[in-house]
Amino acid sequence: MEYLTGYTIKPHAVTGLGEVRFTDGTNTDLGANQVTCEAYGYTYDIDTGTCNSFRYNTNLERNIANINNKNNGSGNTNELGANTIQVNGTNNTTKGFNNNCLINGSSNEIANGVDNATVLGVGGKASSNGEFTIGGGLPAGLFEEPDTYSDRKMSIVNLTGVTEDNTATKLTVNGGSSYINVELNSIVGFEIYITRFETGGGSSGVAGNYSYRNIKGVVQIDNAGAMAFIVGYNRNIGKIGVWGTAAMIDAGVSTTSPSITIQVSDRNNVTNIWSATVTLHQLTSNISF
Repeated sequence: MEYLTGYTIKPHAVTGLGEVRFTDGTNTDLGANQVTCEAYGYTYDIDTGTCNSFRYNTNLERNIANINNKNNGSGNTNELGANTIQVNGTNNTTKGFNNNCLINGSSNEIANGVDNATVLGVGGKASSNGEFTIGGGLPAGLFEEPDTYSDRKMSIVNLTGVTEDNTATKLTVNGGSSYINVELNSIVGFEIYITRFETGGGSSGVAGNYSYRNIKGVVQIDNAGAMAFIVGYNRNIGKIGVWGTAAMIDAGVSTTSPSITIQVSDRNNVTNIWSATVTLHQLTSNISF
């Protein structure tokens, strides 16, 4: 779920009693005032000072049957707040507050709060909005010892943004407010295809000028969330005008829930639209490093 315009917190989870807890991107157990609660479509209880998703009932099951969710197969679970979900296969999970998602396969997962994601195959996990993921198979430890792998996947994410001056700007997933979420103790290979397009806005911009480049690299994320980037390939494919700059960086949101993105910049007084397709190959280990 994205942040609503003008709000610095958004829903993160719902307790077993129906209370909605919020996050500011760092803290994940925040309350909300009445205005914020109702802006996100929930009910505010003035007597208890809480924001609520539902009225607690001892017979309410966590796995809510929603007519907009379609589950074909056994062992599939749609947790609280999951809507317009299509699941084909077995033992798949949407972790809640998900919208417009598709899973096809087995033992796949879509993380809490992730919308518009697709997961195919076995053992895949979508952790970013709009992510397309192909699972790399079940963890090796299910079949042999030691259990050293928790996640292997390939995914594709689109990043976009606009610049009007030479300020370094972080591109976001689908033009929203989020970045590409990655895991601790992981190695993430990435390949970027990025386009810069001048709209003609600004005193120095020329409508139709552009640049197009391809960047390949890898990042190591350790158990503390520290990142080490290596770029092995950076090719300028074509342009009219200038290249601008682009690089994969640590988005700097949280060391416990790390994320990466592309940072771009160009000249002052030039309006650019930036669009990037990022292919990711991720291996996450249960061994801390």
